[in-house]
Amino acid sequence: MAGPTELQADNPALAIQAAILARPDTPARRMANAVRALAIDAVEAAKSGHPGLPMGMADVATTLWTRFLKFDAADPRWPDRDRFVLSAGHGSMLLYALLHLTGYAGMTIEDIKRFRQLHSPAAGHPEHEANPGIETTTGPLGQGLATSVGMALAERMLAARFGKSLVDHRTWVIASDGDLMEGISHEAMGLAGHLKLNKLTVLWDNNHISIDGDTSLAVSDDQIKRFAAHGWATKQVDGYDVAQIGAALSFAMRSKKPTLIACRTIIGFGAPTKAGTAATHGSALGATEAAGAKAALGWNEPPFSIPEDLYDRWHVAGSRGASARRGWLKRLARHAMRAEFERGDRRDQAEARLPPIQPEGAGGVGARHAGTGRRFGRPDRLQPDIRQGHGVRLARQLQRALHPFRHSRARHGGRGQRHGAAWRDHSLHRHILRLHRLYAPGYPPGRVDEAACDPCADA
Repeated sequence: MAGPTELQADNPALAIQAAILARPDTPARRMANAVRALAIDAVEAAKSGHPGLPMGMADVATTLWTRFLKFDAADPRWPDRDRFVLSAGHGSMLLYALLHLTGYAGMTIEDIKRFRQLHSPAAGHPEHEANPGIETTTGPLGQGLATSVGMALAERMLAARFGKSLVDHRTWVIASDGDLMEGISHEAMGLAGHLKLNKLTVLWDNNHISIDGDTSLAVSDDQIKRFAAHGWATKQVDGYDVAQIGAALSFAMRSKKPTLIACRTIIGFGAPTKAGTAATHGSALGATEAAGAKAALGWNEPPFSIPEDLYDRWHVAGSRGASARRGWLKRLARHAMRAEFERGDRRDQAEARLPPIQPEGAGGVGARHAGTGRRFGRPDRLQPDIRQGHGVRLARQLQRALHPFRHSRARHGGRGQRHGAAWRDHSLHRHILRLHRLYAPGYPPGRVDEAACDPCADA
């Protein structure tokens, strides 16, 4: 059997991993290791899954969830919570571990044990309706990125309508190399940069590995330059240096542009022979490698066991936003537009009555004409209205890149999507008009034409 020196010669990531593991242990690293341990155990129990991303990004996710993400695990549907989107849905155990550790109801340790099993809320890829802490269904690479742009845009539009006292939150995304390879990411990121959606931050799991091996097999893009060209602010960090990660997240919160944080990581971090390789991407580590990973991480607990002191630390993080939520509820109670804000759920009900999209000529409503309603008339008659400046580009990009937008609009609660069911935006042109009226040249900043934009007006 090859020794450590030979293994490191064949796999340079192991030498980097050894240096990182030699750093002093900290409470934050132990909290991150709890995420890794749950991911290892769940994938081993299921004999399938993707342990590499949760193991590689655990420190980044821990820093975000314990210090920056605004949420209250006791109220998963608090409208002014930050949104967290795991665009790299294959790494779902990262999200499930975070939900369980922070105290979300409906993601118990028994649920984690049934990872990827029928009727478990811990499905192979996150399903929106399985747990209220799952903001959106992800799995098809790139779709989470597009959805996150819709969420960030919805936040801006609602803030313009109701004011920052009710709407002032951020959208955070963890994306993989594969997400950035997809064509949908180019249009979505281009639109986010054009609109300067500064409350959107993408944390890129920059590990250079895809399912087939090194990403150099398929792509040679300079992602940092690409995002900068799209109008994004960018930062690069060591994905295991909590100080660097925290500084980059603070930078993102101050930025006037959307932000990409390139987190240099090692896929399958901790695995003694497979770390840094495609072998940890989409397969269980195996009993020997799993035991070796836990030993390298200094994790000596039985499977699916978390020390009480770590549970306590994570539960503190899960309730960190409780005070902010209570303050928000008080502001809502005395807000002049409270009734209209709370009516938001009716919008989804109104849109649910719109005709489904079917092939034209078969008695159905084609996608080009669906959702326009009597208020707006035929979409071809809207062309002169949206042809000014960036209107056509917004229309095209929403059609191609932001098809999940309906599910992230309003209070971003939307209905969940199963894989392949994203092309169901019955009110696409309504959103296009909203965008145009909000951003059209010469239109008063922050003003929304309520009579034209309210989808409940005809209900």
